[in-house]
Amino acid sequence: MSTGADADAAADGGAAADGGAGAEGRVGAQGGVGSQAGAGAQGGVGAQGGVGAQGGVGAQGGVGEGGRTGAEWTSGGGAEMTSEGTRSALALVRDRLKRVAIVHEWLTIPGGSEQVLIALLRMFPDAALYASIHQRGPWPPEIEERQVRASFLNSLPGAKSHYRRMLPFMGAAYRSFDLSGFDLVISSSHAMAKNVKAPAGCLHVCYCHTPIRYAWDEGFLREEQVSAPVRMLLPALMAYLRREDLKGAGGPHLYVANSQHVAQRIRRFYGREATVVHPPVEVESVLHLRREPEDFYLVLGRLVPYKRVDLAIAACRALSRRLIIAGGGRALPALRQAAGGSPLISFLGSVPESERLRLLSKARALLFPGQEDFGIVPVEASAAGLPVIAYGVGGATESVIDGVTGLLFSEQTSESMIDAIRRFEAMSFDPERSRASAVRFAPQRFESQIATAILEASGRG
Repeated sequence: MSTGADADAAADGGAAADGGAGAEGRVGAQGGVGSQAGAGAQGGVGAQGGVGAQGGVGAQGGVGEGGRTGAEWTSGGGAEMTSEGTRSALALVRDRLKRVAIVHEWLTIPGGSEQVLIALLRMFPDAALYASIHQRGPWPPEIEERQVRASFLNSLPGAKSHYRRMLPFMGAAYRSFDLSGFDLVISSSHAMAKNVKAPAGCLHVCYCHTPIRYAWDEGFLREEQVSAPVRMLLPALMAYLRREDLKGAGGPHLYVANSQHVAQRIRRFYGREATVVHPPVEVESVLHLRREPEDFYLVLGRLVPYKRVDLAIAACRALSRRLIIAGGGRALPALRQAAGGSPLISFLGSVPESERLRLLSKARALLFPGQEDFGIVPVEASAAGLPVIAYGVGGATESVIDGVTGLLFSEQTSESMIDAIRRFEAMSFDPERSRASAVRFAPQRFESQIATAILEASGRG
């Protein structure tokens, strides 16, 4: 599964960001979003704290729906950790906050944000699960075997197939959930899930895959194929979505971002600080995959316009290099047209796990020309010892160590990618250094850092 909250953030499931090479990221806490953000929160600025390799986080200062300030939420958490150091942060959280609700954006097509959701459900196996829209299976048992409380949108004709069209109504859908009686609400948000209203006395933690990219990123929908009348309406629709987005920006007591890149976006759009905890990546299954490189480059993941797979096609055609593209999506027809029937470009569609592992083992390098909030695929590639050639903006800058685990190119053009491929072919890369880098994103690290963040935010003295 790949991530990135995108024009398919929707179809892509959400978001993503990559873990930083030594991403110690300073985080801390920000007071609530004031009237400029449309949330009306009063919160003062809380204490700041660095996040190191062990996942420690700073205090959070915002005022959320429950009316408790960040300082009230965070006082005493660190002291309890010290006095009960033999107990895990997760055990302490479970003791302190017994009733947990997890609110996910939507459950339609599996993507990177669902990997985060599954990790959260494993941490809190008794949590109640809410989503705006729920399309049944096949889902992993953590989702399939529990009741999913869907919003009123779920009953609308066509909502499950055209859920992106429901975006203007999703803020209201999340606000309609009755979360009375919960001690902890975790929203897994790449659009409006953070807009839920936590009851008084309840801690609201938002794991933010990205602020909604449709609304905030100029040009994000530029590559989408929409009719001329719809394109004319987009500016007004995006302005409305921004207003809706900001209505809930002051609600969470704590923001957790999936990358430094997303933390910067949260600061820019919401005026809030965020703790950085990179998403969990199942690296174990490929850490010992044998490298047997052959003469082809690889693109792996969903094919949607913002991922700019067209650049990889153009670069490989110009260099007469073989390119294998494994994945499906709405950009496939346009990409086939860009390939022009070249025998150098192969489209495999969605592939089973066994074929995915074979491709990771035998490719020369993974090509990753899109701008992602996180990007799980580059981490999986690194875990397999496969070098990554990526656009050097966004999450890739936090997972790809330039010149060590791959190369970053500076402009999102085929010419820049061509130059990177030529430089790559003149260099050598150690698979074991790539694997060692990928271990930073293992699920155990995610669980520890999330639990520590929640514990420190929930301290009651």
